[in-house]
Amino acid sequence: MINSRIAAFIQHLGVSYNEFERSINAGRGSVSGAIKNDRNLGSHIVESILQKYKELSADWLFRNHGEMLISTDKMLREEVTQYRLRTDNNGGFQQIPLYNLEATAGLVELFRHVDEKTPMDYLSIPNLPKCDGAVFVTGDSMYPLLKSGDIVIYKEVSNIEEGIFWGEMYLVSVDLDGEEYISVKYIQKSEVDENHIKLVSQNSHHQPKDIRKDRIRALAMVKASVRINAMR
Repeated sequence: MINSRIAAFIQHLGVSYNEFERSINAGRGSVSGAIKNDRNLGSHIVESILQKYKELSADWLFRNHGEMLISTDKMLREEVTQYRLRTDNNGGFQQIPLYNLEATAGLVELFRHVDEKTPMDYLSIPNLPKCDGAVFVTGDSMYPLLKSGDIVIYKEVSNIEEGIFWGEMYLVSVDLDGEEYISVKYIQKSEVDENHIKLVSQNSHHQPKDIRKDRIRALAMVKASVRINAMR
């Protein structure tokens, strides 16, 4: 469990939780509260810890492999300075939480209480734009681009009115007669009126559907996808 290993690292440092939280510019109680209540720390906090404490082994932290601390010689060999252009916007080193939507009771519940949800795993992909999480795809509406069992990595859209880029792929949760309908679709402008959007599938067997914007309960832009071709 990541929380217990972070607690062990704080004990190794010989500092209080409050001092540790200040050192990574985290809010008071954000680390101690998560550890004591066995809550997910959040990928941004874990990333801050690894950026601040270069000696902490990510392999030990996430997988409990090897030693807690990286040797000085290894740190010197692996240290690389990266220069970025103004237009570069990748998220650097990220441990992206992978969630099980069935276990989190849907996309709306996940977004509302993400700090309380425990990921089933973490993904790390080089040079990926800043992302909030990842989930498994179900259904065949985006086939062959995506198939059931693939993973989509997303960035949550908080302002639905102004946050949509027409023609892009989104993870969307829609209220249909009180039931949450979750899918991955392209979002296009609707010919109905400006209060509607059009959900479009990659699979030609699925017809486009116009829905009212006020039926959208959660929305996230798909930044990347992962396909597992073999299990062994």
